[in-house]
This record gives sequence, structure tokens and C-alpha cells, in this order.
Amino acid sequence: MTGSDLIAMMILAAGLFAIGLFGVLARRGIMFQLVALEVALSGPALGFVAAGAYHADPQGQGMFILVLTLAAAEVAVGLALFLRIRRIAGSDDSDVISGMKG
Repeated sequence: MTGSDLIAMMILAAGLFAIGLFGVLARRGIMFQLVALEVALSGPALGFVAAGAYHADPQGQGMFILVLTLAAAEVAVGLALFLRIRRIAGSDDSDVISGMKG
């Protein structure tokens, strides 16, 4: 992998992170926010793999596995919270959460 390939991959990783962050901040539906958060997490994961490939170091792949594990845990907890909030509030709008008491 050349230096220009690394720069291109890092720009792509930053773009994925920016798109995911925008999705989390702009969308009101909890499921859309969870999907956008997954897109945001894929950006740094791609950056780790690209940097590891550039430096011929397997630690980038190890960090990718860590990010993948964290993303799976985030999906499990987020989906459980989504189902609970939808059952209690009857809506998947994230603004409903701020109006709940207790």
C-alpha cells in the first residue's frame, strides 16, 4: 500500500465517520440513529485496518476486531433499549425520551 492509498482510505474513513455523526445528530428515530452510529463506527475501523496495512502491522486488524465487538454490544443494548422505549412510550422518536418521568 502506498502513501496515496493510505490518504485515500483515511479520507474515506473520515467521510464515513462524518456521515454517521450527521445521521446521529440529524435523525430523530432511534433505529435510524443506531444505524448511523454503526456507520460512524465503521469509519475508525477502516482507518485502523488501512493504517495496519500501510505499516504491515497486524495490530490494525486487532483493533478492527475490538471495534466490531463494541459495535455488536452497542447494537444489542441499543435494540433492547429501543424495544423498551417503544413499549413504554409507544413511539420510536428520540424526543419522547426527554418527556418521560421516572
